[in-house]
Amino acid sequence: MSRFINGFSSWAVQLLMVTSLGLWAMPASAGGLSPKDQKQIIEVVQAQLEAFAQDDAAKAFSYAAPNIRHLVGNAENFLEMVRTQYEIVYRPSATTFMQPTGEAGEAVLKVRMTDEDGDNWIATYTLQKQKTKVWRITGCAVNEATGTAV
Repeated sequence: MSRFINGFSSWAVQLLMVTSLGLWAMPASAGGLSPKDQKQIIEVVQAQLEAFAQDDAAKAFSYAAPNIRHLVGNAENFLEMVRTQYEIVYRPSATTFMQPTGEAGEAVLKVRMTDEDGDNWIATYTLQKQKTKVWRITGCAVNEATGTAV
């Protein structure tokens, strides 16, 4: 599996920039998330990963927040971007969900993913609670895991 992202299109670069900026702004405390919110956050990311596994572009795209939907444009573009630029998110061989952190309708969820070669990665998702009270994914950054700490 490729460890480097090559040939970003303009919208993929914008998505990475939004994702990176979102991660810096996220609170580090878990005190503001209720157990219900924590459960829903994990369920949203898990459901999106399941949609990727089934190549269900529309379903995977439905879990993206408006900022991502606007940048990418449509479900097919979204699935293609994830498939080609975020291979580990598209097809992890194993996942371990950490406890979500955040408050005030903003959250971070780290997911340890293992690829087909047995290498470990950390996918750091940012999520936002929408006006409709559902959590949606605002970004994802992937880094190769080093050591055993997350």
